[in-house]
Amino acid sequence: MARKLMKGCEAIGEAAIKANCKLFFGYPITPQNEIPEYMSRRLPQVGGTFVQAESEVAASNMLYGAAGAGERVFTSSSSPGISLMQEAVSYMAGSELPVVIVNIMRAGPGLGGILPSQADYFQSTKGGGHGDYRLLVLAPSSVQEAVDLMQDAFDLADHYRNPVMVIADGLIGQMMEPVEFKEDRQPCRSLPSKDWATTGWKGEGRPRAIVNSLFLDPNLLERHNEKLTAKYAEMARNEVRVAEYFTDEDYDLLVVAYGSVARVCLSAIRQLRAEGKRVALVRPISLFPFPTEVIERAANKAGRVLVVELSTGQMLEDVRMAVGKDFPVAFHGRTGGNLVTPDEAREKILAQLAAREASR
Repeated sequence: MARKLMKGCEAIGEAAIKANCKLFFGYPITPQNEIPEYMSRRLPQVGGTFVQAESEVAASNMLYGAAGAGERVFTSSSSPGISLMQEAVSYMAGSELPVVIVNIMRAGPGLGGILPSQADYFQSTKGGGHGDYRLLVLAPSSVQEAVDLMQDAFDLADHYRNPVMVIADGLIGQMMEPVEFKEDRQPCRSLPSKDWATTGWKGEGRPRAIVNSLFLDPNLLERHNEKLTAKYAEMARNEVRVAEYFTDEDYDLLVVAYGSVARVCLSAIRQLRAEGKRVALVRPISLFPFPTEVIERAANKAGRVLVVELSTGQMLEDVRMAVGKDFPVAFHGRTGGNLVTPDEAREKILAQLAAREASR
């Protein structure tokens, strides 16, 4: 299929349809409004259903019901809206329901602003709701990657029977880039039958299907948590996704960034390498599971790390855990919807290279 110029939010919606998602429940909030707008127009064309719920709380519980019936379903929102969905997200993780949730992040805390941010990293990777649960979290850095990861997200959700979250800052949601939808795409993971789904019961062939996360017997609940923990460990072993740039060459500084910020940093790094400066980049694509071992290896080769984020420092904590408390890790963050520019990234990289040289 030929490449097509699309806005990020609309491409995300089309990717869901290509993944055979026929149901969307959501509520409008900037800067992701183009996703429900697109789905409201496209889903009826493919025999699907769009519902604008009365709130994010209502939408997230509609997800529970539709996923419990075995349907591929997703929702999208932006930061405060995702906050309102957290109780239902915990319920869905506890009930082992495959759903896809998209967060086009905006600045916070509170209502904050409508401009891009990456300050929902903690919320998505550490579990924003109650209890011991994890989400698979994927972070694209381009519109094409958002398309690819959206389609993978549905496969991963079905494979693990677990919610999957795709997070992108508002810049990726609003930018336009050429994308391609692969017609011959194969699932990225095996898709087990949904014999657990509540598709109706007539007393024949199988027991009643009950989708529930309530265990009043503490021993049963403990065994359920142990089962979930084993599943999350399997995700951690098998689902790490990461991109490396120039780590197979010599370098004096490792930059770690994700999403659109990584693209900005890569632009600065390419310019600097053309000038003889030795810099490499690691871009986490899966935020859970986090590419801890890759970052540890790449950081040890450099001896110094710079983390760049659109936050006051959230992924920063995972990088520090990867390299150890005594390892030199610098941080540069922007907040409020302000973006990191290539010149700004270049300045911070040069400062860290100078600091490395001075410490010798």
